[in-house]
Amino acid sequence: MRHGKKINHLGRTSAHRKAMLSNMATSLILHKRISTTIAKAKALRTYIEPLITRSKDDSTHSRRIVFSHLQSKEAVSELFREISKKIADRPGGYTRILKTVNRLGDNADMCIVELVDYNETMLASKEPVKAKTTRRRRTIKKAAEVTSPAVEVPQEIAEEEKVAKSPRKPAKKRPDTDAEPELPPKEETEEPKE
Repeated sequence: MRHGKKINHLGRTSAHRKAMLSNMATSLILHKRISTTIAKAKALRTYIEPLITRSKDDSTHSRRIVFSHLQSKEAVSELFREISKKIADRPGGYTRILKTVNRLGDNADMCIVELVDYNETMLASKEPVKAKTTRRRRTIKKAAEVTSPAVEVPQEIAEEEKVAKSPRKPAKKRPDTDAEPELPPKEETEEPKE
């Protein structure tokens, strides 16, 4: 049982696992984006993000510590020269995992791991956030009708305008069988009193 063990062993010995993560981290630094399984990507994220944070301080000590993990001079120089400048103001979260289709052979969950600051399409697509507006139904129209002066509109024209404005088809009116037909109002005549 793996009670409280936070590390995913990925079915490998520790030496194999360390070598695999080192190679994947080197590839990610050099190519800025790699394709792998989701389990490996999550393990890689915990492996590489402390190294990227360490690259913010460009000192001999930091370079030696990063080199002990990566074992690649090209990757270390790329990390300290290029990547550290781009991520200087970012307080963590340097990688992004994007899920893709499953692998054909064994149907494994696949993904793309990339450095956040190097995805030009996502950086370009950011638009300024518009202020959120509230949408209310018919309250504005009622308020406008109350404040505007009353203009007599024949009822037939008013109904045609309502039908033209509404996007739905008007419901067919069924005659109410229960309701009594409306009779014209009686005219009151005064009878002479005797």
